[in-house]
Amino acid sequence: MVVILRRIKYFMELIVDLHIHSHHSRATSKNSNIEGLYYWAKIKGINVLGTGDFTHPAWFAEMKEKLVMTDEGLYKLKDEITKEIDKTLPQSVRNNLIRFVPTVEISNIYSKGGAVRKLHNVVVAPNLEIAAKINSKLDRIGNLKADGRPILGMDSKHLLQITLDSHPDSLFFPAHIWTPWFAMFGSKSGFNSIKQAFEDLAPEIKVIETGLSSDPYMNWRLDELQKVTVISNSDAHSPQKLGREANILACKPIYKEIIKAIKTNNDDFIGTIEFFPQEGKYHFDGHRLCNISFSPEETKKHKGICPVCHKPLTVGVDYRVGEIADHPESYKPAKHKKVEYIIPLVEIIAQMLGKNVQTKPVWAEYKKIYETLGEEFSILRKISTDEIMKGGFVELARVITRMRRGDVYIEPGYDGVYGVIKFFRNDIERQQAGPQMSLGL
Repeated sequence: MVVILRRIKYFMELIVDLHIHSHHSRATSKNSNIEGLYYWAKIKGINVLGTGDFTHPAWFAEMKEKLVMTDEGLYKLKDEITKEIDKTLPQSVRNNLIRFVPTVEISNIYSKGGAVRKLHNVVVAPNLEIAAKINSKLDRIGNLKADGRPILGMDSKHLLQITLDSHPDSLFFPAHIWTPWFAMFGSKSGFNSIKQAFEDLAPEIKVIETGLSSDPYMNWRLDELQKVTVISNSDAHSPQKLGREANILACKPIYKEIIKAIKTNNDDFIGTIEFFPQEGKYHFDGHRLCNISFSPEETKKHKGICPVCHKPLTVGVDYRVGEIADHPESYKPAKHKKVEYIIPLVEIIAQMLGKNVQTKPVWAEYKKIYETLGEEFSILRKISTDEIMKGGFVELARVITRMRRGDVYIEPGYDGVYGVIKFFRNDIERQQAGPQMSLGL
């Protein structure tokens, strides 16, 4: 008998979130320190997390003090710190692998092509030594101490060149590329193509970030974006927001393998975990102060003018994609990466209890659920609804089933107002949905 041995590829699903902020960025939580990021990454089920803000001197010093390089080219929190944090975590989430990689978002504001351009870009460095070299060059251009996301008066192309020169394994990507005010394709200050923005360096753009108000399908309507890797990240300003969007990879937790998968869009890059794009705060057009929210069709009908104040509307992502897309709204590539939609667990709980997401009962229920069932991503994506029911959360299982099949009601976001994704049309429908989900009820 002849036995044929086949090499089975190592598989480990990694959840990767590269775009976040520390407490040194404006409008961020004081809990966005290294310990807070580690703690919440455990609860969320994130494996590889960007540090954010590596250009800020105080944050850089904290990273050097508390992080150590592993043999895999990633960073981990020092053992004596993790032991203390893990004592405060339930056993259900303690085994989740957490690694860090140095990252920063930079706000580039400059003139080009007769217009003021405002682009946010993310830089990923393979180690803190390379990050320090990048910081040294950027420190000559602007003030790195003022904000964790520094504002620099330099062309995005120049920042890309600095990143390319720093190390072959560094990564640059334009952030949330459709956001009206600060993005490569933004309606207020962006460009109409990668080539317009980056000129002869356009081929070096291997990766773009969707942002909360778009999803990969919207991006793939542009032929040029089918030639790059489309990634999604949380852009979290508090540790509780980590992973609201993220990337799914199937490789070992090794820096070089992760970066290669992302840069080349190879089979190790599985796809992305997404907000419903309508929940993003710039999906539709409108005026927040005038309480006007328009679909692209309505905006065209009103010729881009607010019917209340008679000033130009803030044109959102859905409209902007349609302006420069090569394909219609219904288009999907014949072959594409996986796209999963989630609603953060705390938002699901708030809807089910009929309470504000910031209230104590909502967070108490959230804690009870992950203590029983494990990390959030497993609950939202992996654990069977039977298991969720057996854990005592019968109605939660039903609602997660609806989320997984996209059976939701949507009120799109606009002009800085987050959209609302609902499972129930109103309180009456919520009350009729079934028993309370809480343990013991």
